[in-house]
Amino acid sequence: MLAGDPCDGALTPAQLTEILNQQPPGKHNDDPSLGPACQWPNSETGALVTVAYTTKVTDGLSTLYANTKPKATVWRPLPLIQGFPAVAHSTFSQQGSKSFCQVSVGISDQTTVDVSVGLGETAVGKKDPCDVTTTVAGMVVTNLRQKAGS
Repeated sequence: MLAGDPCDGALTPAQLTEILNQQPPGKHNDDPSLGPACQWPNSETGALVTVAYTTKVTDGLSTLYANTKPKATVWRPLPLIQGFPAVAHSTFSQQGSKSFCQVSVGISDQTTVDVSVGLGETAVGKKDPCDVTTTVAGMVVTNLRQKAGS
């Protein structure tokens, strides 16, 4: 389910427009210790969306609970996203947590899809970044399921 490059289909052009008010090209980044990722920045507003397929860490969400939760400034277990367990989190300072959140979705016991959103300047204080990121994570899971034919 997590094969390939997130720049190729994790989010559709229409979804990018909905999230970022534009369709910036994705910037591929392959992290050798985590897996492939893609970033879509809006240079006008400062908003940013990143989708990573964390395939190189083999303990899925368990790794986050062990390593990230103890130092998180935001930690919110979420309702299932289309049947998959998920958690919203940030390790930024409380101030940074007002503009950034990451949602990790346990696609299997071994892998996660990690979606992060940095709000644009005009949205900070008006939107909860974890709510926005949860919505985007739902979009990504829908797209992955469609690609997988399920």
